Amino acid sequence: MSIGTSLQRRLAIAVGLSVTLLWLAAAAVTAHHLDGEMQQVFDDGLKATAQRILPIARHDIREGHSNGVSVEHDDEEGEQDDDRAGSDRAARYGEDVTFVVRDGNGRILLASRGADASIFPPFVRQGFVRTETHQLYYDMNPSKSLTIAVAEPLDRRLELSRQMLLGLVTPLIVVVPLSLLAIVLVVRRSLRPIRGLKEELAHRGARDLSPLPASNLPSELRPISASINQLLDRLKAAFNAERAFAANAAHELRTPVAGAIAQAQRIRSETKEEQTGQRATEIEMTLKRLMRMSEKLMQLARAEGGRLQSDEPSDLRPVLEMIAQDFTRAGEGRLLLTLPQDPVLSKLDPDAVGILFRNLIENALKHGAQDGLVDAVLKEDGSLCVANDGPVLPVETMERLMQRFERGDAKIGGSGLGLSIIKAIADRTGMTLNVISPRPIKREGVEVQVKLPLA
Repeated sequence: MSIGTSLQRRLAIAVGLSVTLLWLAAAAVTAHHLDGEMQQVFDDGLKATAQRILPIARHDIREGHSNGVSVEHDDEEGEQDDDRAGSDRAARYGEDVTFVVRDGNGRILLASRGADASIFPPFVRQGFVRTETHQLYYDMNPSKSLTIAVAEPLDRRLELSRQMLLGLVTPLIVVVPLSLLAIVLVVRRSLRPIRGLKEELAHRGARDLSPLPASNLPSELRPISASINQLLDRLKAAFNAERAFAANAAHELRTPVAGAIAQAQRIRSETKEEQTGQRATEIEMTLKRLMRMSEKLMQLARAEGGRLQSDEPSDLRPVLEMIAQDFTRAGEGRLLLTLPQDPVLSKLDPDAVGILFRNLIENALKHGAQDGLVDAVLKEDGSLCVANDGPVLPVETMERLMQRFERGDAKIGGSGLGLSIIKAIADRTGMTLNVISPRPIKREGVEVQVKLPLA
């Protein structure tokens, strides 16, 4: 099932991609906005730090000058004093601040511990300055005698930005797959009525033209269901008209054909001319074939449109015995019927069973070996097998015999409707029909197997 032909996949992929892109876009916009806000917060903090330290540093410098403390020392004792002073400043100003305080001439008067003077460009103006490695803020006292430069490494800001981005992306790694799974489940559940409609149509038999149920369908599918029901109604009407025409035509033909047969027989009995009697006989035979054809058409109409199921189950054995006795009374002694001792109950209509069995026997007698027996066996599981001796039928011939007006041998008379009637009854009742040639065990003949439904 490709993406282009599956509505479920197309909807799931379209909605999933849309939601994923919206999530990513929202995360990108949020990250960009938060990064700008964080930069503003960092800059405000840098500015506040400079404004807070500058008065304190001015006070410290004044106290240092009043006490005679020198900022620069050349001997070892002076370096130790600088270390102690740096420790005092770290405790006073905080170790996370990097700054330098200069006088008006640019000379460094005070610096935080570990401050690298090379990262602090000379004072040019108040405000922010960005270098390749640091973000700095410059400020001066009102008398412009002191300037301060506070620096913050850009790596620190970058690390915080990465942590913020990771905090935004990490939930998406979990939320996006869960959202896609939820979308697939929701789409699949939403399309359940479509799958139900498809299965309803797929599981129907070829003769089931009943309307589709529309009570549980969404509003988008009800017009489709209504259109299908209209089409089924038109097909049902057409099939009913066809079956009614065939049944009525066959029924109406019986009386005039019977009258014509009687007239042909009367002509044959009254005439003394041999040629006229022969023609009367041919007319009688033709009319009898027409009579048999009309009977087959009535049986076909019954098989395709009549009721084939009864309300109460009945035993199949008496029906088969009655059909076999009809053939015996007609002078056919080649039929051998085998029935089980116990009743075989089925809800098949007895008339439908009779039509089915009669056509099976007629085909077996007509197309089998003229001196061979016809075996008819009914088993307790409802399997009905009718077999005869004779030539083996090719596979393509067996498939063709299921069609209407098809005969295995054109030289043998027949309507070509026997197996079509049997197949119509099997299709409508859900029976399985198999034509096997050659017969099992034997190397010749044909066997027709029908699995009758049991009650």
